[in-house]
Amino acid sequence: MTERQRPSSDPTQPRTPARGRPPSTTPRELELIALNLFAEHGFEETTVEAIAAAANVTSRTFFRYFPGKADVLWQGFDDEIEAMRDALGSIDPDEGIFDGIRTAVLTVNDYGPDDLPELRTRLHLLSNEPALQAHAALRYEAWAEAISAFVGSRTGQSPTALYPLVLGRAVLAACQGAFDVWADDARGEQSDGLVTHLDAALELLRAGFDS
Repeated sequence: MTERQRPSSDPTQPRTPARGRPPSTTPRELELIALNLFAEHGFEETTVEAIAAAANVTSRTFFRYFPGKADVLWQGFDDEIEAMRDALGSIDPDEGIFDGIRTAVLTVNDYGPDDLPELRTRLHLLSNEPALQAHAALRYEAWAEAISAFVGSRTGQSPTALYPLVLGRAVLAACQGAFDVWADDARGEQSDGLVTHLDAALELLRAGFDS
């Protein structure tokens, strides 16, 4: 759930624009600045004005990129959903439905070590900030729908039929549980630790859905 390319400079420090040019930034820079401020001060306590000031831009510039401060945490999420759809679409037709889902999930969530601190911070925010939980539920629904669409295409059913729908939501719940356990695990600094948690969570579902 992260956008993996980072700016070369420290995004938490206000930047001095070149003389004679108006301040500017990128959505990615605003995302990182907001994430750090949310973690340090809390989501509710951090204002759009504070995010903009840390980025050395105006609030108007912020709203040119994002509808609100919660949206700043999801600027790369659509790309992640697309990556999941692509991974599912490339699964060998001879591979079983559940094995295909497992392959796609583990592929898309194979984060590098440099991405893990940001991922953990983001997950803690989404788990502990009530205002973000409702926002996250809408976003995660799109993730579950990608799974359901894959299952529907394999079974010849509508993605909203019972089997594809339940399997999509069950996989989402299992992965959320794995992410939460990993984020709270003090030993979870290794990227293979996250993959291990996800694999174990999906294995718990396998027997119930294989039939």
